[in-house]
Amino acid sequence: MEKKDGIMRINERILYRHMEHEKALEGMAFLMEEYESDHYNKEDLKGLLYECVNMILELSESHGFAGNLWHNYLTFLLANHENAYSTACEIAGEADGSINKAALHDFAIFKELFDYDFKELEKGLDVDCISILTDYENISDRGKVYNKRVRDRICRLGQALGSAEDIEEFKAAVTEFYKEFGVGKLGLHKAFRVEHTEEGTQIVPITKTAHVYLDDLVGYEIAKQKLIDNTEAFVSGRRANNCLLFGDAGTGKSTSVKAILNQYYDRGLRMIEMYKHQFRDLNDVIAQVKNRNYKFIIYMDDLSFEEFEIEYKYLKAVIEGGLEKKPDNILIYATSNRRHLIRETFRDKSDRDEELHTNDTVQEKLSLFARFGVSIYFGAPDKKEFQRIVMKLAQREGIEMEEGELLLQANKWELSHGGLSGRTAQQFIDYLLGKTGT
Repeated sequence: MEKKDGIMRINERILYRHMEHEKALEGMAFLMEEYESDHYNKEDLKGLLYECVNMILELSESHGFAGNLWHNYLTFLLANHENAYSTACEIAGEADGSINKAALHDFAIFKELFDYDFKELEKGLDVDCISILTDYENISDRGKVYNKRVRDRICRLGQALGSAEDIEEFKAAVTEFYKEFGVGKLGLHKAFRVEHTEEGTQIVPITKTAHVYLDDLVGYEIAKQKLIDNTEAFVSGRRANNCLLFGDAGTGKSTSVKAILNQYYDRGLRMIEMYKHQFRDLNDVIAQVKNRNYKFIIYMDDLSFEEFEIEYKYLKAVIEGGLEKKPDNILIYATSNRRHLIRETFRDKSDRDEELHTNDTVQEKLSLFARFGVSIYFGAPDKKEFQRIVMKLAQREGIEMEEGELLLQANKWELSHGGLSGRTAQQFIDYLLGKTGT
């Protein structure tokens, strides 16, 4: 690692500054500069080294990293840091303009860190702990933060950066990663929830998501195709509509939305889950994502409002009607067992003593439904369709049972477990799998 007038070059970074989890980087850079210095006690320097190794090990275990952890750690910093260059490159690819010179400047510093030979440092401090970092086998093949695909891609990027011949090759590899996966939490995760903290509204990654796909949902081909058509237009940059999936309970509305995320994640689709008590934070959430190169679906599951609840007014204002136009990279998808979302009472229609302009009240409540340009109905299956779903699921799970007996048991099950629905069929199949121990 080069020194310049006694100052480590990491202090000369332009774009990649103030990085999350960079404490270990600062400590290691200090050791690279000062391990031969007489100004510091050797035992204190060794203590700092062990602390840095500990931080890198803990981070690597939580993320599932293996191999050269020093390289993976540096790659992790690059993959997570949102700055003018990285956010410009996400999904869109290499950026134009002078920003490239600043990026090259910083990548030169990181390449020196990648190429640093720790042998002299270990010798000077009389330690051998660096070897733990350079050839590490993790406890489990799974991390707690990233899915396996993203984790493996970060490790492969680390290998590519470690073997890069020059700065241009280094820059090209990082830029390709930003284009393929994006950057930071919005790039490396597919789903998010909203939390309101003392610091304000926070978008928090959901690290474990359901691996469901539209083919997993038996039937509802017309409904699924409408959902696909709208989402395809959205991720392709064409005009698309907010979408309401409504109908009977247990028919696959929520499953379909989750499946859409898995189907289009690779093309830059992300999903933020919100509940009605959080609608006051809608504008803050939109402000945080409106200038990113991803497409965001704000997902509202089981949406409905009682008479006394006024949160729907926030939703109406965001969907349409405010002075600020809703960004083109944001849509709202909601599921509900009610078509009209807001509970109507007989009083709304007939009791003129309650309010002079009763029709205005009714129209205000109905207008929320009209704000969804696409509405998709998921109805409960009839007996024949229910049996078809059961047989399809049993075949998929490898359940070997005579057809007549299978359907007889399924019919008994649905009578005491919620009636005819896809959810009931899946629960019956899970019951059979539990009995057989499959």
